[in-house]
Amino acid sequence: MSARKRRPAATQDRWSESRLAELGLTPVQQKVLLGLGGVAAFLVVALLLSLAVDGINGTAAAPTSISAGSALGQARPAEYQSWPSLKQFAPIADRKADAKPLTAEEIFSTRTLRSGRQALRLTQRKLDGACADALWGQELIEQVTAAGCTQAVRGLFVTTKTTGTASPSATPTATGSPEPPPRVTYVAQYTLLNLRDAEAANSLVTNLEALHRGGWTLPLKPEQAAFPGYSEASGHAMGHYVGLVWVARADGAEPEPSDDFVTVNLTVREAEKAVYRRVVAATGGATPTG
Repeated sequence: MSARKRRPAATQDRWSESRLAELGLTPVQQKVLLGLGGVAAFLVVALLLSLAVDGINGTAAAPTSISAGSALGQARPAEYQSWPSLKQFAPIADRKADAKPLTAEEIFSTRTLRSGRQALRLTQRKLDGACADALWGQELIEQVTAAGCTQAVRGLFVTTKTTGTASPSATPTATGSPEPPPRVTYVAQYTLLNLRDAEAANSLVTNLEALHRGGWTLPLKPEQAAFPGYSEASGHAMGHYVGLVWVARADGAEPEPSDDFVTVNLTVREAEKAVYRRVVAATGGATPTG
């Protein structure tokens, strides 16, 4: 009996809601992870590894949750959390040290991202020289303009859930007709903003805790991914850049234990590798070509 009592205590200590909040998970993500049981360990480790891509480590701010709803009929996230720039991004804290303009090809060079049983397919990428063209909400646009935003790069992904064992080719049904393609389960958009400096980037991701109630990024293809209903987002300051992650189920419903917003979020952040390469270049190291 004593052994059985100690086991739940250890599990609760390691994966309590307070501990998951410290790791930067939203309340909904906490419920999903706790419902997944043993899978939670894998996902939390993956979240921690996302902070160490290319050897960059650090700490992050606690999340902020705000109720759903949107102004002006535009979609916006129900949950948002902010992450300030880590000290390892100091080499690109000012755009003067990283003056080369962004390109959509640089940020979204991979057409398909895979993680476990999910595949994220890039459906569109776009570079806007006027940041206001990628955003909605007067106050947000005014702050981004004041922050010296010169570029906004957006990439839209649709995510399909696969079994991991089925053949990629279509399988004929009993009637001879091929089975329909896998149902789109999630939509995800990554937006990278090129701001003046790290101070402006940190201010933006923090202020978005309130600003996102009346302003957010515009979906690249509303007819394909309008982000209806419930969605989650996060803002990541990385030197003078701000990365905005936006994830939702295609049907707009809140995530269930079988859903995996965490992995979708981490996988779409593969786009940030381009920023890490710019850190290397700013410190005089060779910039990887892959």
